[in-house]
Amino acid sequence: METFERLESEVRGYCRNWPAVFDRAVGSHVYDETGRPYLDFFAGAGSLNYGHNNPELKAELVRYLTEDRIVHSLDAYSVAKRDFLATFEQVVLKPRGLDYKVQFPGPAGNNAVEAALKLARKYTGRETIVNFTNGFHGMTLGALAVTGNSMKRGGAGVPLGHVATMPFDNYMDGRTPDFLWLRSLLEDSGSGLDKPAAVIVETVQGEGGINVAGAQWLRELSELCREYGILMIVDDIQMGCGRTGDFFSFEEAGIVPDIVTLSKSISGYGLPMALTLFKRELDVWEPGEHNGTFRGFNPAMVTGTEALRRFWTDDAFATATKAKGDLVAARLEEMAAEHTDLGAHVRGRGLARGLAFADASVAKRIAAESFERGLLLETSGPEDEVAKLLPPLTMTEEELTAGLDIMADAARVATKVAQPA
Repeated sequence: METFERLESEVRGYCRNWPAVFDRAVGSHVYDETGRPYLDFFAGAGSLNYGHNNPELKAELVRYLTEDRIVHSLDAYSVAKRDFLATFEQVVLKPRGLDYKVQFPGPAGNNAVEAALKLARKYTGRETIVNFTNGFHGMTLGALAVTGNSMKRGGAGVPLGHVATMPFDNYMDGRTPDFLWLRSLLEDSGSGLDKPAAVIVETVQGEGGINVAGAQWLRELSELCREYGILMIVDDIQMGCGRTGDFFSFEEAGIVPDIVTLSKSISGYGLPMALTLFKRELDVWEPGEHNGTFRGFNPAMVTGTEALRRFWTDDAFATATKAKGDLVAARLEEMAAEHTDLGAHVRGRGLARGLAFADASVAKRIAAESFERGLLLETSGPEDEVAKLLPPLTMTEEELTAGLDIMADAARVATKVAQPA
């Protein structure tokens, strides 16, 4: 580890919880340099929905590279981009009745969010963005402004403004109507809330603690936006590309957001790629008004195209993911039942799941004990109180069961330290 400790910045994070030097990865397993395998319940924070080095995607990538096809093209036209756009339209947009324009804003999710916020402000001529408690949207300044985590916001070093934070689903006391506060502010000319350009929301808050927005809550939010002429942005960077079952996580609610952000698994292979989708009438950009050097990374488009063709031409993959999600939920409920005295409870949808505790230290210990037993598992939530599962969607039921067995053992060990007095 000496090379990393001597040369790499103190900002590094995941390596502190997983003290191993990783070398190889295949399917649902990662191997360190000694050859020790780790079952992966992390999947690159949701960037590897189809597993590590998926053989079909790899074959297309290798073929493309060995033929000396163009790798870097900024936003010039390329065959790889044309194939991706045509496939995305045919496989994803048309079957869902979505008439979105597609923007390649840069290589990461924060690029997609920054583009979405800028476009909403440009289109409406308004500045304020409504965000939600415990939301996370990225680490650049615009994305941080609509992020809830105080530690991450504090890293900005400058004021983060032009936002209004509202309670996410189930944040209030359970008796207050969900949108009473936001609606009251919008209706009252003395509230101090400037009419917003947009709201930005995750259907499941991954970094915020696997907090799920119910379908009815999302429908009511969508209706409120329509009523007041506010654009609705759904950040589907971590929960899109099938993480909750359907390709888009908002499909279950039957809504059509004005703007959608995608990244992480859109390339299918862990290669950098992001998209900002928006309704056709919102395309008011001037040429080059939002750009970036690496918005034309063609290898990611190649693997992204193949992923769409392999997994999304019918409903089989989505159905299988939902079934696996039910399996995981059932096992987590069993674990929670063992630790009700510690406030254990289950959160999530599809294959985005979490086991939460009243004492945040328990989830951290579960993650540490899981690592010792050969399972990669992270935590999330404002206090890291949730042991968070984001396994590859291609993980077999046998692998899921093996990982859940490890997690259950880890939880039994971790909770012994935290028994209530």
